[in-house]
Amino acid sequence: MFDFDKLDKLIHEKGRLGIMTLLVARPNWTFQDLKAELELSDGNLVTHLRTLHDHGYVSVTKEVLDRPQTSYALTANGRRQFEDYLTILEQIVKVGRTPDSTKH
Repeated sequence: MFDFDKLDKLIHEKGRLGIMTLLVARPNWTFQDLKAELELSDGNLVTHLRTLHDHGYVSVTKEVLDRPQTSYALTANGRRQFEDYLTILEQIVKVGRTPDSTKH
């Protein structure tokens, strides 16, 4: 059977999975764009981003354009961790879709 402990629990949480998926799809997202796309509260989004940043999955860039703006991107480590996560999910899906040869 499959070892579910291999799943990266850091990514597997719904909010963080959403953040990681968006950052893979587009290399740079502002806080406001992530908030709008994921429909998370400021506090919830900040907490998830801080967790991902603290573990080296996401980089943070703060700049002042017309106003202060914070943007986020995947780090090389974050991209690698996400790719590994997807590989494990694909293995789970494969096992889940394999017909059980012992059943008639």
